[in-house]
Amino acid sequence: MGLRFLGIIPNTPVDDSPTIWLDEDTGDLLIQSYKATEEEVKACQEIGSIPGHSTDVPVHETIIRLPAVMLKCIPRPEGGNGEVPRT
Repeated sequence: MGLRFLGIIPNTPVDDSPTIWLDEDTGDLLIQSYKATEEEVKACQEIGSIPGHSTDVPVHETIIRLPAVMLKCIPRPEGGNGEVPRT
């Protein structure tokens, strides 16, 4: 797996470090961030996503809270095709 570091929250202390990496093989993002609180997870479940889709969070998934300042670290699609550029 070829990972590329994209960014870390500015002025991060040693024990508080939301970070984003890009898997250059798949274009997937790996995100280390704050766990969503039970209240936030419940709110996500109440809103749901698409009709008929379960709102349970499977054991192999989680909901994280990504600080807004980290959005600048997420690669933007080139040409509007929705794909993350690979290097």
